[in-house]
Amino acid sequence: MSNLKRMEQIEIIGEKQLNLTLKRLAYELIENHTNFENSVLIGLQPRGIYVAKRLKELLDKITGKEITIGALDITFYRDDFRRRDVPAIPSATNIDFVIENKRVIMVDDVFFTGRTTRSGLDAMLAFGRPIDVELLCLVERRFSAQLPLRPNYIGLSVDTLKSERVSVEWKESDGKDSVKLFRSDNG
Repeated sequence: MSNLKRMEQIEIIGEKQLNLTLKRLAYELIENHTNFENSVLIGLQPRGIYVAKRLKELLDKITGKEITIGALDITFYRDDFRRRDVPAIPSATNIDFVIENKRVIMVDDVFFTGRTTRSGLDAMLAFGRPIDVELLCLVERRFSAQLPLRPNYIGLSVDTLKSERVSVEWKESDGKDSVKLFRSDNG
């Protein structure tokens, strides 16, 4: 995150619009999963879990049912984890249910190259073979995918340069809810 501090910050959406976006995504999920009888949410660690938890709260409230949720650490499934200067520190995986024959909704905060999604798919198979897997991302960085993957549910799409960064901030970890674009001060 230290690189982000030397960059210009532009707030793309604030708390009110972020909450409206999450609510819209919840209704899209309800439209496709109706009663969630055979569907589960799996948030990708570290930041996708915030999206998944917020969606679970909304879905529980709207449907009146307890939606099943899990958290999946993908650290050692990433193709770049050995290339880091600082060793990767894994997050906690918390999936206390079998995903065999379930409809899995994999949840992440930002879709960029698709590599995190690929890692999530690999890691998830340790817990069974789902009927199908859908991807929900709060923010899609368009025109940046390096793999033939695309989210099924998108909160908002933003056009960015490769040198720019998109960050989702959450009350729980950052003190406020917002989506920000970071770009170099020199253009």
